[in-house]
Parts: sequence; structure tokens; C-alpha cells
Amino acid sequence: DDNGDIWITPSGVDKGNLTTKDIMCVKKDGAVVGLHKPSSEYPFHRAIYESRPDITAIIHAHPPALVAFSIAGTVPDTKIVPQAHNVCGDIGFAPYGTPGSEDLGKKIAGVFQDKRFRAVIMENHGVVLGGTDMMDAYQRFETLEFCCRTIVNAGKLGKVKYLSDEQVASYVNHIPRNISHFMDVEYPSDERALRTEMVNIIRRSCDQGLMISTYGTVSVRWRNDDFLITPRDVARWDILPSDIVQIKNGMAEAGKIPSRSVALHQRIYQLNPHINSII
Repeated sequence: DDNGDIWITPSGVDKGNLTTKDIMCVKKDGAVVGLHKPSSEYPFHRAIYESRPDITAIIHAHPPALVAFSIAGTVPDTKIVPQAHNVCGDIGFAPYGTPGSEDLGKKIAGVFQDKRFRAVIMENHGVVLGGTDMMDAYQRFETLEFCCRTIVNAGKLGKVKYLSDEQVASYVNHIPRNISHFMDVEYPSDERALRTEMVNIIRRSCDQGLMISTYGTVSVRWRNDDFLITPRDVARWDILPSDIVQIKNGMAEAGKIPSRSVALHQRIYQLNPHINSII
């Protein structure tokens, strides 16, 4: 935090039943405050924070697909879809170190010193991800695990094809930046009902593993070629009806930024009058 203290999950406590009072605080001077012992992995958390001032939140975990890459000594290439690489970037790889040891902390922090990396695979262990806050780190974590599962599944069907650097750059360069907005937005009852229906579908998709926090867009035609669409840079499972963006006469409602796919959805509606919703 701003005082230089590190807040971390405890050791030996069921992670599924944690409450706020269980979270431990390790003061800048090393003093420990809380009901339990800090996680045994505290040394590498501290080492990462010391080597990367831009990282203010860290997630360390052992999800199956990422652990599989860890054991195989393979770094996942996130250029399977443009958005995934945009969220995860390049992935680092840290050689094995004894869990909880200072040696492991030095090895991981050494990899994180390369500012290209915001995620590092830990050999025969798991993964550690950094972010500007907890949500940023979690979205990177979820997206990277999605990439690993997808790569494993695709490999069962044939050779995995990755995007080139040029293709990824093209995606970034084509993201709409100068979006026109309109004021005096109206929210009649039929429009509000569509917002609620969209949120229900989005949450259902997330619950079923069909969407993740960073990936998946939903839109619904409202009147003529006007439509509603999911917002940009809002975790899908956190979207509220009030977050949905109204698109009217090709412009977005004031104060909101629509999905990066807004131009694609708009064109589909214009060319296909029989289509009233897109996922």
C-alpha cells in the first residue's frame, strides 16, 4: 500500500473461507500484524514489489493448464487471439526454486526486472502475475489460464496456429479511439428491459465458462439500426445494466466507451435487418 506495507493471504487457512480479518499485513519494517502467519510465499511477493514499483498487486496460483505448462517447461504464447496478448503480453519463465525460499524470490524477481513481463511461469510450480491493482492482476490471470486451456485443446486437433506480431499490432491499431458521443440519453422501459436481459446472458455465459472477464461481447438491436452493446474494459461478470452502452445514429451515449467491436456489430446490423442480437 502507500505506506510500503504488504497485505497478503495467510498460511494454513482454507482460501475458500477467508474473511477480511484473516488477511495478514507485513509492515515495511518487517513487523507482522494479523491473526495468522503470512503466506510462505511472502519472500517472492516482497522481491517482486521491490524490483517492480509499477506492480502493486500480485496473484500466485496453481491452475491446471498453467501448471501443465510449468511442468513441461514451456512458456505459453498468448498470440492465439489479439485480445489475449493485449491483456497478458509476453510471458516470462523462472527456473525452479524451493517454495518459500529467498532463492525463489530472487529468481522470480530477476525475471520480472524485464518490464515486458507482467506474468511469469514458475518451473514445476505454478504462475505469478502482477498488476496495477487486484482486478488488473486477476483479469490477466484468468485470461492466461484461458490461453493455456485453449492451446492444449487446439493441440489435440492439430498444429496450433499463432498470430504474427504484425497481426496483433494491427488489432491494437484498429481499436476505435475517436468515438462520437451524444447527450440527452433516454432510457425508456423497453431499453431498460434489454439491458437487464443482456446482463443476465453475460453472467450466465461467465458461469458456464463461455466468457471470461476480458473476452466476450454482447449486443442487441433496439430500434432500427440503434443498439445496445457491452462496454470496454469492464470485467464481464461485473457488468451492471447501467454499464451497457447505447449506440444511436452511430454515436455512443455520453460518458461511456463501447466494446472494441462496436463498428463490427454496427455493420452487421446495417447489412442484416433480420439479425437482432449478436454474441
